[in-house]
Amino acid sequence: MSLSLESIWYRRHPVGLLLLPLSWVFFLVVVLRRFCYRTGVLKQHKIACPVIIVGNITVGGTGKTPLVIWLIAFLKKQGYHPGIISRGYGGHASTWPQQVRPDSDPYMVGDEPVLMAQRCQCPVAVGPDRVGTAQALLEHNQCDIIVSDDGLQHYALARDIEFVVIDGIRRFGNNRCLPSGPLREPVSRLREADFLVVNGLANRGEHAMELTGTRLINMLDDRQTRELSDWSGKRVHAVAGIGNPKRFFTTLNRAGLDLESHAFRDHYEYNQRDLDFTGDNPVIMTEKDKVKCLRFANRNFWYLPVDAQIDERLETPLLRKLNALNKQR
Repeated sequence: MSLSLESIWYRRHPVGLLLLPLSWVFFLVVVLRRFCYRTGVLKQHKIACPVIIVGNITVGGTGKTPLVIWLIAFLKKQGYHPGIISRGYGGHASTWPQQVRPDSDPYMVGDEPVLMAQRCQCPVAVGPDRVGTAQALLEHNQCDIIVSDDGLQHYALARDIEFVVIDGIRRFGNNRCLPSGPLREPVSRLREADFLVVNGLANRGEHAMELTGTRLINMLDDRQTRELSDWSGKRVHAVAGIGNPKRFFTTLNRAGLDLESHAFRDHYEYNQRDLDFTGDNPVIMTEKDKVKCLRFANRNFWYLPVDAQIDERLETPLLRKLNALNKQR
């Protein structure tokens, strides 16, 4: 997200008022489309296993991928055999859907699906058609539940449970729909979701999620690790090509690192020249960036994996919904 858009959406820039008529048109289209799916004018397709949606109503990163990783681990503990579907944003494959493995090329299938395949060790498939992608996943794998990453607005795929992830700091900006604000759907859409998960401080009716990571891993040798605190006061290059780079930079700053920050747009396709910094200071990046930069990494490249810590009070109602789904099928 560029600084100009962030100023418009999160700092009440006056340009946002000029864009309001376009936002009203966007809002009407969103409401009409939702109405058509709810009334059957546009068809929703139900597949052969339960579907859990993880998404958001704002543009930009909110922490959906860490929540998906947590959710897959939770489902495995309950005895499920989960699979993941995703858009594969940024992928350049000539045909879709694509099955994703831990060693798949992120240039072909997208960075986040490769990251999820590595972390979750479960079947992953990507493609712009969520229904076709889900069906392809089931054809090639023995999955009994599917998690759809960033699938909230893909209404053609019927869903059984919805998670909406909210940025606890930025929330909904100026509460306007695109392009005057950051909203893909109005805030009222949250009333229909099953679970609201907040990356940060949660309000009433929401579940808090904290992303924690303190251990750096060398990109050429994962046996080499460093605690963030070990490098307090050390000058480093901090690299982030995610939806909200500031969150990553803040994590490093709080650990006492002396940053030279390099923010790139979300899903940025790196080349070696982008990270050819002068000097011998370490280069630290997110795990999502690591997936794309591994092919030209050197001994000075490190990444910081993070894990989602979820409010434990979410587990009981989630299990209740899963049990209810099992009885229905």
